[in-house]
Amino acid sequence: MRMTVADVMTDKVVAVSAATPFKEIAETLINGGISAVPVTDDDNHVLGMVSEADLLRKEEYREQFYHEGYRPPLRARMRHPDGRRKAGGDIAAELMTRPAVSVSAKASAVEAARLMDAHDVRRLAVVDYNGRLVGVVSRRDLVKLFVRSDEAIATDVRDDILGRALWVNTDGVRVDVRQGVVTLSGWIERRSEAAVAVRMTHRVNGVVDVVDRLRWRQDDHVPARGGA
Repeated sequence: MRMTVADVMTDKVVAVSAATPFKEIAETLINGGISAVPVTDDDNHVLGMVSEADLLRKEEYREQFYHEGYRPPLRARMRHPDGRRKAGGDIAAELMTRPAVSVSAKASAVEAARLMDAHDVRRLAVVDYNGRLVGVVSRRDLVKLFVRSDEAIATDVRDDILGRALWVNTDGVRVDVRQGVVTLSGWIERRSEAAVAVRMTHRVNGVVDVVDRLRWRQDDHVPARGGA
């Protein structure tokens, strides 16, 4: 089963406007038990995102002593080059990270995870085809995929992978799932089909690992030229 962003996102989202004051944003994060909030315009288009880290720039750059001249480490400056600017911000428009990294609700959970990693963010704004806010998906939402029941994972492997995706006889294949680890055992006709079954099982949401104990009747493996 291909899980999409829509399956795991939070669709009841608190947002702020570009003119929302610093203190109100802080209260919104604390009262909502959230770590970031989208900034939207009057038509619900996403302008940016304000996170706890953005607000903490003000504390980070606060001078405890006159002429302290705080300068963050090089790595931090490279990752957050506008940190000092945000430290002087008083409203969402001056504090937010923009543009917000966004994703479609129809995108796969895999795509969302890769976007977060590529942009080093912990949450994504979920938008419709017009760029309007429809939800937020966080790392925690994606981690929930790994708490799917063993029974649900086994059903997906049997029905979606072995039952439909392979287009071969898989009656001799057994599926056992324990703590998200899938063991495939038994017989399948060709070695190449066994490899495909294992590879596709890895893609099922919630799978932690796959143990390959499949045997085959026909070894159709073709060695690479110059290899064994």
